Amino acid sequence: MRQFRNIAVNAFMELIRQPIFLLLMTGSVLFEIFLAVPYYFAFGDEMKLVKTSALAVMLLSGLFGAVLSASASLAREIRSGTALAVLSKPVGRAQFLLAKFAGLAAALALLAYVNMVGVMLASWMAFDAYGSTNLLAIGIFGGGILLAYALAGFSNFFLRRPFVSDAVIAMVVMITLATFIIFQFTHQMQSLGEQAKVDWRLVPAGILILFALWILAAVALACSTRLDMIATLAICSAVFLVGLMSDYFFGLPAAKGSWWASTLYTVVPNWQLFWLADALETGKNTFQWAYVGKALGYAVCYAGAALAVGVALFDDRELS
Repeated sequence: MRQFRNIAVNAFMELIRQPIFLLLMTGSVLFEIFLAVPYYFAFGDEMKLVKTSALAVMLLSGLFGAVLSASASLAREIRSGTALAVLSKPVGRAQFLLAKFAGLAAALALLAYVNMVGVMLASWMAFDAYGSTNLLAIGIFGGGILLAYALAGFSNFFLRRPFVSDAVIAMVVMITLATFIIFQFTHQMQSLGEQAKVDWRLVPAGILILFALWILAAVALACSTRLDMIATLAICSAVFLVGLMSDYFFGLPAAKGSWWASTLYTVVPNWQLFWLADALETGKNTFQWAYVGKALGYAVCYAGAALAVGVALFDDRELS
C-alpha cells in the first residue's frame, strides 16, 4: 500500500509540475470568466448561454488535460525508461498502472475544481440587456491570479522551489479566496431589478463532468500503454465524439432490436449521461443527488473496464 501511495503522489506532483497543466488551468478559467463579459442580447437566455458555454469549456479543457497528463504520466516514462526502473523493484505492473491513474484522477480533480469555481463565477456575473459587466469582480479575480503567479515566482527565486507546481497550488487558494470575496462583498445586477445569486446546482453538474473526465483518463491511460500522445489524443477524441452521438448512432437501432447496435451502445460511453446543463433551466429548484450516485457507479465500472484493458496491454509490453 505504501508503494501504491508513493507512486500515486509522485505521479500527481509530476503532473502539476508540467507547464502545459498550468497554462491549461489558467487559460480555461480565464476564458470562462470572459464568457460573462460581452453583451449577448439573447432575448433573456444570456444566463443559460453563459452556463452552458462555461461547462463546455470545463469539459473540453478536461479532455485535453486527461490526454496530455496520461501521455506525460505513462507514455513518456515508458519511452525514457523510468517505468522500467520502477518496475525493477517489487512493484507489479497492475499496481503501477492503477497508482498512475490515481495520481492522474487527483490532478484532474484539481483542474476540475478550478474550472468549477470559474463556471460558478461566470454564471453569477452573467447579465441580460439591462445589466452590465462587473468590472470590480473581474479585477478581483484577475488580481488573485496575478498574486498566485507572484507568490510562485517569489518561492522560486528565494526558496528555490519549482515554479509551476507552486503556481498551481497558489492558484487554487487565490481563486477560491477571490471568488469568496466577490460573492460576499460585491453586487451584480443580472437584469432590471434582479440581483445575481450563486447557482449551487452547478456543483453536481460539475461533479458529473469530473466523472466523465475520469472515464476519459482511464481510456487515455490504456491507450498510453502502447501509443504516443498524438495517437492517444486521436483515439480519445474519436471516443468522445462518437459517445456524444451514441443515442442517435446506436440507441435508436438498439431500441429496434439490433444486436450490434446494442453491443456498441453498451461499449461506447454515453457522455450525454454526464451533460445535464439543459436540466438546470427546466425550472427545478433541486438537483437529484441520487442520479449523481448512479453516475459515479457508471463511471467506476467503465473506468475499471478501461483500466483492465490497459493492464492487459501493459502486462506484455516490452519495456527494455
